[in-house]
Amino acid sequence: MWTLDEDGQVEFKGKAKVFCRSYSFLSSVIPNSNAEWEKLSIFLDLLTPKLPAPQEEDLARGILEAIDMDSYRVEKKAAMKIALADEDAEIDPVPTEVGGHKPQPELDRLSNILKTFNEHFGTLFADADRVAKRIMEDIAPKVAADAAFQNAKENTPHTARMAHDQALGK
Repeated sequence: MWTLDEDGQVEFKGKAKVFCRSYSFLSSVIPNSNAEWEKLSIFLDLLTPKLPAPQEEDLARGILEAIDMDSYRVEKKAAMKIALADEDAEIDPVPTEVGGHKPQPELDRLSNILKTFNEHFGTLFADADRVAKRIMEDIAPKVAADAAFQNAKENTPHTARMAHDQALGK
C-alpha cells in the first residue's frame, strides 16, 4: 500500500482525470481499443470522485456577515451581442502533460476587495428606495394576511370604511 503526501494525492487525481478524458476521446475516435486501458479507465472513472480533495482554509470566513447586502441592488449596465468571426479555425488539443496541483489562494486586503466590490455593484440608495422596499417586503404581506383586510375586501365600501376607521383607531 502506498501513502502519498497531499501534493502527491493532488497530482495523482489530476493525472487520473487527464487519462480518463483522453482515453474517452481516443476510444470514441479509434475503433480498436486496448482491454487493459478500458479496465483502467472504468476503474479511474469510479475512483476519482471518491479521492479526497485538498483541504483549503476558509479565507472568507466572517466576511459575508460583515457586508450589508440590503445596501445593494442589481442594475443593468450594458447589453451587447457577441458574434464569432465567420472563418476557419482550429481548436487546441487537450493538454495531457498537465497534472493537478493545489491552487494558491489569491490574497488581497479586505479594504481593496470591498472598494472593488462597491465600484462594481454599489449604488447610492435614497430613503425612498428603502421605504418602498420595506413597504413591499415587510408591510404589504402582513396587511394582505390580516383577517380584517380580507373581510374588508369582501364587503361594501361603506362597511370597509367603518372597519378601516376602527383599525386606525387601534
